[in-house]
Amino acid sequence: MLKEPVQIKNVTLKNRLVMPPMATYKTAGDGKVTQDILDYYAARAAGGNIGLIITEHGYICRQGKAGEKQISFAADADPESLKKLVDVIHQNGSKAIAQLNHAGSAASEAVTGEKPVSASRVILPVTPPMGDGTVPEELTEAQIAEIVQAFADAAVRAKDAGYDGVEIHSAHSYLLNQFYSPLTNQRADAYGGSLDNRLRIHREVIAAVRSAVGPDYLVALRLGGCDYVEGGSTIEDSVYAAKVFEEAGVDLIDLSGGMCRFTRPGHEEAGYFKDMSLAVKAAVNVPVILTGGVKTAEQAEALLAEGAADLIGVGRELLKNPKWADEQLA
Repeated sequence: MLKEPVQIKNVTLKNRLVMPPMATYKTAGDGKVTQDILDYYAARAAGGNIGLIITEHGYICRQGKAGEKQISFAADADPESLKKLVDVIHQNGSKAIAQLNHAGSAASEAVTGEKPVSASRVILPVTPPMGDGTVPEELTEAQIAEIVQAFADAAVRAKDAGYDGVEIHSAHSYLLNQFYSPLTNQRADAYGGSLDNRLRIHREVIAAVRSAVGPDYLVALRLGGCDYVEGGSTIEDSVYAAKVFEEAGVDLIDLSGGMCRFTRPGHEEAGYFKDMSLAVKAAVNVPVILTGGVKTAEQAEALLAEGAADLIGVGRELLKNPKWADEQLA
């Protein structure tokens, strides 16, 4: 199954292998693509055996910048260098999706020059710590509207650069995930409390992005669906959220961890988020990506055969060995 093509919207993937977004922080500090980044992606795309490459999270506005050398899809983005990045991914048939992100309270004032913001005045309950450890400012509704628009503007920049789609980042304890998780969202207004309210910003971002890029452009969302800790988001929450996202117009759901980030304590098996992906896949009609712990093509095949997902992400192995896909799928 791994070598079978799959159609998502108007994008045809040559197979079901996905290189998920992994931060390299290889820009020169200004958010612009460098030769180092081009070489990194070119090495992994060269063999033509990765169906989809989702590039590392890019910031949508300076307030949401996670690190000094993070790639930019904000107003300071360089369209020509982004086009070069897309070209190296496309060189042998891989498709490219841009992951768009606002770090929320995982950003630090030293990097952004602004006070960290979040859904609520709650320090991120993550280990190791993220951000600068200060209590973030709670976003006002007017500020939320500005962030929603920033996602839409960034999506247009990605589309103009030639990306085949965009992915809205709501995982790994970043801003949209901070709204989703009850551990970090303690608001008493329309953006807090019930799960529907905690998903309000997601629905607004999806609607704004869809309006900006048009009905035929691929829009994905990465959801940190479960925190796997007491009092956090649950698998049941992830199923409900995925149905909301599909109804809102998302074409692809990419599952990962929430406040546990991209690992799951006590679990190292292939597909260690598959309890969540099995439940989500059974509830939606759009394709689902599962990432985590996959080290061989045989493991990926087994997860696909089990119905755990439609596509399988392989991150750490491709990070360590750019020729992993070529060796495994030869």
